[in-house]
Amino acid sequence: MSRVLELVEAHLTAELGEPDARAAVTFLGADRVEVLRFTADTPQGPVVRYATLGMSGAPMTDPTAPVADPERGPRAELLLAVRPLTRAGGPVPEVDKVLRPLAVLAASPQVEGVVVAPGASLDVGEPLWPGAPFTSVLVAEPGGVVPDLELPDPKDPVRFLPLLPMTPNEAAWKRVHGAQALEQRWLDQGTDLRDPGRGTVPLTG
Repeated sequence: MSRVLELVEAHLTAELGEPDARAAVTFLGADRVEVLRFTADTPQGPVVRYATLGMSGAPMTDPTAPVADPERGPRAELLLAVRPLTRAGGPVPEVDKVLRPLAVLAASPQVEGVVVAPGASLDVGEPLWPGAPFTSVLVAEPGGVVPDLELPDPKDPVRFLPLLPMTPNEAAWKRVHGAQALEQRWLDQGTDLRDPGRGTVPLTG
């Protein structure tokens, strides 16, 4: 593990506690990406947070840039928070299968040469986990649960980007009206974005 990723893991642990599970995925042409799971009790009930570890090992590079800078450039990891689905026997394990789609998204800067930034839509082309009503996510602004991690100069800080799951109808509406409008629609409707089984927010009226 690179020194940057060691610092990132220590930062995540300091902010979220010790992970209770982790898994690693390796893609052709990309470094290994891990996904860490953190479970916490909140005043609104238990929340499971998934954090990628590996995306920030190298800066994201604009595919149009003539030369890639190995030190400078935006660095990020992805965060997804959900309320655990439960049945009579306890938590439903299918939600944990989100780890592979998250790893795919975290590897996209290396594999596809994209720069992941707030306001972007990321589509995994399949449900985020078996039976999920979401196939894409909206990248939200960082600075919430996990603050930025400053790195030694000349490296840019690591930003921890929340992912907000979108239903296909919401993703289509966002393409027309923009990320800010969709987030305002969610806010106006009091949408629980951590609910893994929620339906599409009303998009008319």
